[in-house]
Amino acid sequence: QVQLVESGGGSVPAGGSLSLSCTASGYFGRSSRMAWFRQAPGKEREGVASVNTAGGDPLYADSVQGRFSISLDNGKNTLYLVMDNLKPEDTAIYYCAAGYHGEGVSTRNLPGSYAYWGPGTQVTVSS
Repeated sequence: QVQLVESGGGSVPAGGSLSLSCTASGYFGRSSRMAWFRQAPGKEREGVASVNTAGGDPLYADSVQGRFSISLDNGKNTLYLVMDNLKPEDTAIYYCAAGYHGEGVSTRNLPGSYAYWGPGTQVTVSS
């Protein structure tokens, strides 16, 4: 049974930092990527960053480029997201995703390209 569990969310002032973790268990098949998504109240879920299962080829949303860093530790079965210089607009529930089944770069950060999801962790950034 596939299971993803996020941790590390919290509340910080603008300009602060947080580090999220996602611990994975189970077999994802021949999935080639894992990703972080977020969803703010009243908004659609959006891709934040994704990485291949070798830990390379990261792809970031323009809104987080240069501030967020995604990484994967296969030995620990854990996906990370380090978030620096946080802004109030980064406030959202952050989700870990696995089981990528898309094709092409344009699908790598789309919610519909992933089969498995964690329950999410809340990130709140105050101004």
